[in-house]
Amino acid sequence: MRISEIFFSLQGEGVLMGTPTTFVRTVGCNLDCTWCDTKYAREGGEEMSVEEVFDRVERHPTPFVSLTGGEPLIQEDIYRLLDLLLENNYHVTIETNGSIPLEQIPNSEEIMISMDIKCPSSAMADRNMYDNLEFLSPRDQVKFVIADRVDYLFARKVLREHEVNAPVVMTPMGGTKLRPLAEWVLADKLMVRVMPQMHKLIWGDRRGV
Repeated sequence: MRISEIFFSLQGEGVLMGTPTTFVRTVGCNLDCTWCDTKYAREGGEEMSVEEVFDRVERHPTPFVSLTGGEPLIQEDIYRLLDLLLENNYHVTIETNGSIPLEQIPNSEEIMISMDIKCPSSAMADRNMYDNLEFLSPRDQVKFVIADRVDYLFARKVLREHEVNAPVVMTPMGGTKLRPLAEWVLADKLMVRVMPQMHKLIWGDRRGV
């Protein structure tokens, strides 16, 4: 596996925000979002075996692990790592960009799929795989990064046209300017969660947090 970094921090996004978590950031992505804040994970990193990654995870005290990237699902051994983590009683969040089929992911109470739906500002909205929504359950989540009103209207349209069985999170691009997005959501009475990126509120754009 090609690994960019492994670190212990607080989950900064979504319904598990604030939870002490070990992050395993893989290298490489099949998309190229304009506002990507982890471009450093597109290349480089360190080649590690599944066992070496697991040993690094074991050094940290939390049962929560986030497999992130890049795009973790393009890693050849990601499912071996996932199985090993589940066998050892970890709760695993898989952070995926939504452009790769999800049917290979095991149906487990200890897995949370955190799936992005890309909005127009990312320049990747044409890569969304809406069929993936049928694999999501209430223990998963769908995330939209909202840069402007156009993104918001796109997200609203998606939610009106597709059945979504998982909690929906909307986050402003940059992670901190919540008021306009909150006002749009309330005006439209959308049943979604408006949330910041907590790690950016605390640490800014630092890596490894």
